[in-house]
Amino acid sequence: MSESVSTAPTGLLKGRPLIGMVSVVAALGGLLFGYDTGIIGVALLGLAHDFSLTDNLKQIVTGAIIFGALFGVFSTGAISDKIGRRRSIMLVGLIFTIGSLMSAMAPTVIFLIASRFILGLSAGSATQIIPVYIGEVAPPASRGKLVVMFQFMVVFGILVAYLTGYALGDAWRWMFGLGMIPAVILMVGMLLLPESPRWLVNRDREDDALGVLTRVRLDRAAAQREVDEIKDISARPEGSWADLFSPWIRPALVAGAGIAMFSQITGNNALLYYAPTILTEAGFGDNASILASIGAIVLVNISTIFGILMVDRIGRRRFLLWMVPGSAVAMAVMAILFMGGMPQASAAQYLLIACMAVYMALNCSFGVALWLINAEVYPLFVRGKGASVGAFSHWTFDLLVTLTTLTLINALGTSGAFWLYAVISALGVVFIIRYVPETNGRSLEQIESDLKAGEFFPADQRDHAAAVPLR
Repeated sequence: MSESVSTAPTGLLKGRPLIGMVSVVAALGGLLFGYDTGIIGVALLGLAHDFSLTDNLKQIVTGAIIFGALFGVFSTGAISDKIGRRRSIMLVGLIFTIGSLMSAMAPTVIFLIASRFILGLSAGSATQIIPVYIGEVAPPASRGKLVVMFQFMVVFGILVAYLTGYALGDAWRWMFGLGMIPAVILMVGMLLLPESPRWLVNRDREDDALGVLTRVRLDRAAAQREVDEIKDISARPEGSWADLFSPWIRPALVAGAGIAMFSQITGNNALLYYAPTILTEAGFGDNASILASIGAIVLVNISTIFGILMVDRIGRRRFLLWMVPGSAVAMAVMAILFMGGMPQASAAQYLLIACMAVYMALNCSFGVALWLINAEVYPLFVRGKGASVGAFSHWTFDLLVTLTTLTLINALGTSGAFWLYAVISALGVVFIIRYVPETNGRSLEQIESDLKAGEFFPADQRDHAAAVPLR
């Protein structure tokens, strides 16, 4: 017998309280993602001593979670389409718990790498399914800020990871083990939340979908109209991978996968994962390097909160164009600073920290828009698969950056590597102008209708979009 959403415990919550609970509890997956990817930046200092890690081993240990994520993103797309968004998120929480426990108990480097791979399965799954779940439940007017809550929890999880690492010193086992706490909360919290109404309609459970939307919208007539709209736009069987690559869907695929790519190759995670290592090479001690990194991540959190407040006011695309150019400039200044060496206790060191903080705060706009755009631009019948492609692009290029950062610095010097990231950031601005549409204020069904009609880009963007043909 199918699960009855109308009798879920959340029936006592309606309107904003229900939406708030959906976003906060589901976004705990973002906190887990941020914590487990961020904690390695601090844990490497202790791991390097206990396991005598070379630069290559550091990159492999760091990259294992990302390699696992590449497998997680695609498996979750099919699973979430079959068993539902809600149960898929509960499964993510379970795998997070297992991976955290294994990492904390790791007796060897090989075991630790395998444990981090398992964590990657859950982290990749979280980036695919959680933004989709929130996007399918949230009202259009607040969908942006609610999906971006996932990204805020990611950067907040990174901050928690660095603060935890600073407090625990070399106790890296405790750092990994503490990740079990939010994972268990995520599993329990999802028991209280409803299923996605759009997934329910696709499974011919219209009454359950109507029950969820009525509690969310507080207007049964409006909920019924939304159910009818979902039925009209999704009156087709679940799409295949071939459907996802259809020419009419290609603009969405380019926008989603492209923004995910630029979120990584512009160098943000190179600094996130290796900031303490880079700063120690610039003359800072271990504790000073961690504290400086914490300061930068605090600014990233503030910037993400700003993004939450702005994406539904000024739009996703405009927000990116406000922020990304400044990150390219900050990266270029860091490249200049490293060109002449870095004397200790110098003004250049403090300018380096300031530029690193500014860069990370501005570049995090990619993260603010990344998951939101990938939750919005795809048609419902291939949305799970489309979000998987966006997440796969994110994790593929994250892995590339992770496995090449220290090697790149050794080959080109820190200055040369930073110049490369600055140029790529500038190219990212060009990509946003040409290929990223404004989805703000448009329902998911309207975006799908416009995409099918060849009107994916609003009128003021069509000239840019036409500059480089997609077909």
